[in-house]
Amino acid sequence: MPTAKKKDVKKKTAPKKAAAKAKKVVKAVKPVTKPAPAPKKVVKKAPVKKSVVKAPAKSKVTRVTAKKTVVNKPVIKPAPKAVEAAPVEKVTPAAPLVQPMPAPKAESRKSSDARNKAMEAATSKAIQPMKNMAVMVPPTPSPKEIVAVKPEPVKAVVPVVEKPAPVREENPAPEKAPVREEKPRQDNHPYQPQAMEKKWQEKWEADKLYRSVIDNTKPKHYALTMLPYPSGDLHIGHWYAMTPSDARARYMRMKGYNVLFPMGFDAFGLPAENAAIKDGVHPMKRTFQNIERMRKQMKSMGAMFDWEREVVSASPEYYKWTEWFFIQLYKQGLAYRKMSAVDWCPNCNTTLAREQVWGDDRHCERCGTPVIKKDLDQWFFKATKYADELLNFDGVDWPQTVKTLQTNWIDRSEGAEVQFAIVGPFSTLVPVFTTRPDTLWGATFMVFSPEHPLVDKITHPEYKQAVEEYKAQAARQTEIQRGAADKEKTGVFTGAYAINPVNKARIPIWIADYVMMSYGTGAIMAVPAHDERDFAFAKKYDLPIVPVIQPEVPIEAENGVMKAAYVGPGIMINSGKFSGTKVNTEKGRKNPGIAKVLDWIAAEGLGKESVNYRYRDWLISRQRYWGAPIPMIHCEIHGWNPVPDDQLPVVLPEDVEWKPTGESPLKLHPTWKNTTCPVCSGPATRETDTMDTFMCSSWYHLRYLSPHYDKGPFDPAEYDYWMPVDTYTGGIEHATMHLLYTRFFHKALRDAGIVEGHEPMLQLRNQGMVLGEDGDKMSKSKGNVIAPDVLVNKYGADSVRAYIMFFARWEMGAPWDSQGIEGSVRWVRRVWTLFTDPAQPATASAETKKDLRRKVHQTLRKVTRDFENFEFNTIISSLMELMNEMYKAREAGAAGSDEWKEAQEIYLKMMAPVTPHIAEELWAHLGKSYSIHQQAWPKVDEAAAKEDSIELPVQINGKVRDRITVPAEASEEQIKAAALNSEVVKKFLEGQEPKKVIVAKGRLVSIVI
Repeated sequence: MPTAKKKDVKKKTAPKKAAAKAKKVVKAVKPVTKPAPAPKKVVKKAPVKKSVVKAPAKSKVTRVTAKKTVVNKPVIKPAPKAVEAAPVEKVTPAAPLVQPMPAPKAESRKSSDARNKAMEAATSKAIQPMKNMAVMVPPTPSPKEIVAVKPEPVKAVVPVVEKPAPVREENPAPEKAPVREEKPRQDNHPYQPQAMEKKWQEKWEADKLYRSVIDNTKPKHYALTMLPYPSGDLHIGHWYAMTPSDARARYMRMKGYNVLFPMGFDAFGLPAENAAIKDGVHPMKRTFQNIERMRKQMKSMGAMFDWEREVVSASPEYYKWTEWFFIQLYKQGLAYRKMSAVDWCPNCNTTLAREQVWGDDRHCERCGTPVIKKDLDQWFFKATKYADELLNFDGVDWPQTVKTLQTNWIDRSEGAEVQFAIVGPFSTLVPVFTTRPDTLWGATFMVFSPEHPLVDKITHPEYKQAVEEYKAQAARQTEIQRGAADKEKTGVFTGAYAINPVNKARIPIWIADYVMMSYGTGAIMAVPAHDERDFAFAKKYDLPIVPVIQPEVPIEAENGVMKAAYVGPGIMINSGKFSGTKVNTEKGRKNPGIAKVLDWIAAEGLGKESVNYRYRDWLISRQRYWGAPIPMIHCEIHGWNPVPDDQLPVVLPEDVEWKPTGESPLKLHPTWKNTTCPVCSGPATRETDTMDTFMCSSWYHLRYLSPHYDKGPFDPAEYDYWMPVDTYTGGIEHATMHLLYTRFFHKALRDAGIVEGHEPMLQLRNQGMVLGEDGDKMSKSKGNVIAPDVLVNKYGADSVRAYIMFFARWEMGAPWDSQGIEGSVRWVRRVWTLFTDPAQPATASAETKKDLRRKVHQTLRKVTRDFENFEFNTIISSLMELMNEMYKAREAGAAGSDEWKEAQEIYLKMMAPVTPHIAEELWAHLGKSYSIHQQAWPKVDEAAAKEDSIELPVQINGKVRDRITVPAEASEEQIKAAALNSEVVKKFLEGQEPKKVIVAKGRLVSIVI
């Protein structure tokens, strides 16, 4: 605000009668000395209201506002009423005045609304926000000022209308603005979302409005949204995940549920540690600074998070129990250590679980670096023990897409494990898994993976060099490259032979890169006649091809040799006693040939029925510092043993050194790893690997129940009341990682007697991804990240929330559109105007009021359905549509009627989950009891929502030719009669009877002529 204007405000201390009436939030201006003109002059000026409405108006909103402002005389209040505004100061104490807050964008549009122009002019000197965006409140008048203001409302207003010149000298404004100032009210102030939102957020927090406690009188609803990694700043993608989830949780609360909606931080991980190596900032310090920043940002969105239940996975109070869970799984035999060829990221300097290796080029999901294979002693969880259970989704409401992703990832294969005997200097039995035991008689050679541990033992000396060179070549390729169907098949003979157990044929053993240790046993029986890869290999190296499945149409051959592998149904041939048995394309025992052979090999002791999975045990070891320590101790005498419970947590040391090589500081620490054996108390060494961060997030929903409970990972009473999670929301990208891990973890804890039930989350819903405006994934490096703070400061949190829920289908996501938010801003501000404009006496017809009530309850029905179905964008569009209808009804005189009051109440309740701050403010404005967020969700009056009549399209021979309007309750015969009575239909019939008239009630009429 210019300095000169500040001086004017300070000089003027005597309140002007017109100013006292005009705004309870403005300071007094210099009194106008001219006497009040006769009332009849005011009457002559009355037509001005018409010009005020028409001249500058460009929207229906402003026209309605102008009329209401002029007509509503009761708005003029005696001066003593100004004292009633004083209690507002008790909510937020007045602070020193600062520069005025810029008007929100919707207020700065071409102000064709004369009332808004007048308000801008009249308050340009007086309305100023408090420091730190405090709530705008009227200054408390001194006793002297109160005495000075006489209760003469008419005389105080008339001079402004009759003699506006002095006012224009002090506050230049459009010529007709004083007419707008005739009937201002205390609550008729511009929409200032920042101050209002801060006020309510502080009040909600002070009142603990969203504190969730056990209440056995209400049904519970545990709503959970995935917790973020504290990278330092929230971006709009976080809001896109959290805001609709918050709205759904609020809706469930209003539906009568006792709702738990917590929030926390998945705080361990590689980014913080990599930053520590690069910048020298301790990851602990950086992480907790980032958490403080993100917590403030989250609170700005006005979500109903119960912050008293916050958890931080990097806090010893939390990871003590992460370590404790590891020990429980170890005691169950589900945690084990073994030497394994693992995926290694040379950039992050750590192992990766299979789920963390992405793409055809097999790169690290965190940094994008191509991974390599490395042999290391690692800790694993026996996740494969629960593979079949993980394929069962009974009792849960999860998206089919997630179920399919997890099913394909586990990839269950039914078949047989058959023992092949190796002959020669090194004799042993080699198990081979096959899904087609019915083709055993066609196995003419064996193929081992180059990494198979028996390769070195069975290879004859004369083939050793070729084998070693081939192994080195295979190691340089990814599994994707090796398994490609169009890749030329290569291999090397080992010089060793095996015996086919079903026909005792002596078959050669080769190694080939298309066979991998990650599938089955790392060794296959090759049946070239009925497998495309085996066929290509046999053709290249001139190996025998023996058909054992004969199709109905004979296999095409050249000189008696098959031209391609046959993989279809047929009859078994060249298969001893099983020749003539039918085979089909079904898997497992659904195939009659497979079923018979399975029974036979089991009876003969040649093998057994078996199931194989692509799914692998969960590799949890990480050779990094910033993670939960693995609570295991190694003693040279007693081997590996868990840390005793009374020594938990094993706390990460803070005095660590960072090496540019990325080696774990835990290995380099001079003392931390040294301890005593829990068995013999002798010298021992701690495990210096830390746990995969997915271990922390596999149980965070349990810690929310009692984050400070110290007798266990959670309070049993809280668990019994809140679990399982009723609704879980988050990204589908976690389908084969977090979502699979947490299901395994729950089942393992169930078997340990720690938790109950088969699943941790009953309902799952996934949001899509918000892309940058360029259509790419948001990233800081690309410079396309949208910061919600900027939008909140400009528009307010409610407008941002509304746009986030409106601009895309939640489960699909879309590129961000910075211009699109203006529509949501206009909607919020129009709602503000609709509810804060003064009301006229109700003059609407019964039909108008009935139509309004019908629209309100129809919208309520749609919004209720959409909340249940997580269809948030249509909730906003329905509210926008209803708002337009309410404006029409107000112009038709519905304001002030009982139907109007009901519409206002229901509208705000529907808005409350979406835009909680403005809904709370307007609820209070209507004089309702605090808080709207404690109100019951309104019930649909189906009778009121019912249409009196419906419009139906009329098809003639499949094409719509006309539309008819019939009573909503019309019978089928009445609808037929109405259709046939249509002049358009009569023209087509030409006096003839139709062949058929079909009525799809409520949808259409189909006539066949």
